[in-house]
Amino acid sequence: MTTTISQTTAEEFTTSDGARLRVVEEGPVDAPVTVVFVHGWTLTKHTWDRVAAGLPKAAGTEVRTLRYDLRGHGDSDPAGPGAATIERCADDLAELLAALVPSGPVVLAGHSMGGMTIMALAERHPELVAQRVAGVALVASSGGDLAEPGYRLPAALASLVNKGERAVRKRLAAARGRRLSSRPSLLRPGLRWLLFGTGADPADVAATAEWVAACHPANMAGYRESLAVHDRIAALAALRSVPTVVLSGTADRLTPHAHARRIADALPDAELLVYAGAGHMLPLERTAEVTGRIAGLIERAAR
Repeated sequence: MTTTISQTTAEEFTTSDGARLRVVEEGPVDAPVTVVFVHGWTLTKHTWDRVAAGLPKAAGTEVRTLRYDLRGHGDSDPAGPGAATIERCADDLAELLAALVPSGPVVLAGHSMGGMTIMALAERHPELVAQRVAGVALVASSGGDLAEPGYRLPAALASLVNKGERAVRKRLAAARGRRLSSRPSLLRPGLRWLLFGTGADPADVAATAEWVAACHPANMAGYRESLAVHDRIAALAALRSVPTVVLSGTADRLTPHAHARRIADALPDAELLVYAGAGHMLPLERTAEVTGRIAGLIERAAR
């Protein structure tokens, strides 16, 4: 008789440059597929909690999941000088996979900057993607053109918002604290407008504010600079043979549907799903739908 060992562990993974990343692993160690979740800018691994919890039932099979905090986010170490970049996040992901998922098929799910990290992984480590990655979910993400977001506002107003954001970014870059804010409740109205679509759950907005408040301020600014120069539509070529789903909300102010369409155009075999009224926080706003689409990738990978 074969005994399946299931576990939930919280651990630290140390990267090659010494940064300690907090990792949560769940599910049987001998599951046929491992799903690695990558969260977005200013958020944490908890963005994916509900999706990860629902995957085994949705996929109809045992699943091992890993969720981790990017450097400068959540419970992970801050990024050192010059290391708050999408490129460094991609290298961290490659190292994490080599150490914690050394064998078996892997499905990668990235939200926002997490999706961009997967694109950078494909750009910087194409052999790893070709050999190990059996599915990709790009959720509310972008291939580029993020220097001057439009926020679904009139052009003149969007220009003013971007000017103000650059001023705030400059101040954050010089900040010495480890948290963006000690009063997350003050962030809720702005985040509700920026990140959520219609009918947002106040509890989800409050949780998101807690995550954003814990982001390292100087790293937040550094990552924003990296987002501004992110341009990886060409890098998607490395994913053309990988089953991919691209998910987008019609009310997303940060990565509007046009960004998802650009990704899908570069991946002709990808499945593009659009959710009416949803904003940027699809793992919270459309948990069941996101879970179902990732479950489909798991089913294909397990065949």
